[in-house]
Amino acid sequence: MERKKITIPNKPDTAYLEKLSDLHKAMGDYTRMKILWKLMGGEICVGDLAKEIGITESAVSHQLRALKIARLIRCHKVGKNVFYVLEDEHIKWIMAETYAHILEQ
Repeated sequence: MERKKITIPNKPDTAYLEKLSDLHKAMGDYTRMKILWKLMGGEICVGDLAKEIGITESAVSHQLRALKIARLIRCHKVGKNVFYVLEDEHIKWIMAETYAHILEQ
């Protein structure tokens, strides 16, 4: 991805710092990180996601709910299947950039 210059406020609003903290908390779980990483490849249904990361559909659904509340993912239903996808390209960028950062260490 192309790197853009980011303007960082000198004194961020407390509410925004709280939202930023909540976002990182949602991403700070190993299982949720595996789910997000899988979703970087595109949309996937709950059943397939559970098989691919090796946990139950119930456990996946629980983690997906937390990611949805944090606005990291969104879903749509096709028949009886619910498909999940990353909320937007910002999430993919965050994942890719943080991964690049840990590779530099």
